[in-house]
Amino acid sequence: MNSQKNGLDLSRIGLGCGHMSNASETDKSRGIAAIHAALENGINHFNTADFYGAGRSEMLIGEALKGYNRDKYFISLKFGMLCAPNGFMYGLDVTPDNVKNYLTYSLKRLNIDYIDLYQPGRIDLGIPVEETIGAIADLVKAGYVKHIGVTQVDADTLSRAHATHPISLVEAEYSLFNRSIEKDILPTARELGIGVVAFGAAAHGLLAGDWTNERIQKSKGGFVPLFFEENIEKNVALVKRLGDIAAKKQMTVSQLAFAWMLSKGEDIIPLIGSLSPAHIQEALQSIDIRLTENDIKEIEEAVPENEIAGASFPNRKFRNGKAVRE
Repeated sequence: MNSQKNGLDLSRIGLGCGHMSNASETDKSRGIAAIHAALENGINHFNTADFYGAGRSEMLIGEALKGYNRDKYFISLKFGMLCAPNGFMYGLDVTPDNVKNYLTYSLKRLNIDYIDLYQPGRIDLGIPVEETIGAIADLVKAGYVKHIGVTQVDADTLSRAHATHPISLVEAEYSLFNRSIEKDILPTARELGIGVVAFGAAAHGLLAGDWTNERIQKSKGGFVPLFFEENIEKNVALVKRLGDIAAKKQMTVSQLAFAWMLSKGEDIIPLIGSLSPAHIQEALQSIDIRLTENDIKEIEEAVPENEIAGASFPNRKFRNGKAVRE
């Protein structure tokens, strides 16, 4: 089942390729296997960024897709985040004059002639969004980019970007543990006819796997890519409520989460970020799950927004290339 939006024929679920940027040969092999499994199961949408692993994600995708018919897959690519050798993202460059430089290197790493959807990794508050989008629009005219997207923006910025050049997709975090886009971004996107690509659909791992006491303890004292460490027990309690609902419906919590998101509209395309072909197939099974209005109400009442503890993803802002607090 595909999602038709703005002339785009995209699979109902896309594959997020951020996890494919590690340097080990094992991770590389798993990443290529995941891409091939996605293609074999009907996924044609691959979401990545030039700053994922300082270009490694792009090179892996390029290798995995070598020999495949170019019109059989869709590459969504973010650019502009500045990376230090240790992997830390320390700044942003979406200066209009530099956009074509980033695109040139990405085309080489991916070994393709054009990008299906190109989008700044963030918007610089010191540079009018119209200028950055205008620079990408020039690349559309030249044939190097087919469609333009934006990510991590507010409703006003989305409207201004769309007025400069039609925006095909807006990428935003969306899950049962972060429903903030329902207030402004989602209504604005729908008013303008823009599709929504949702990352973090499984709450960055919170809704995947069993939360044993051992796993909870292991999540503390290190990098937790889902929720702040001090809030983990509170959020796991909410996940267990979802687990009860999922068990009654004979599905996993992850499938329940994807089914919930898919029920929100065909203009929403959740991403699955996994190197496991089994997890990809599991997520795809959620496409056939039909939830009633009562089901959706029960699911959302199991995770009241006022009981969610902490934030799952940093909403960093930049001005003149530097991270700022607004």
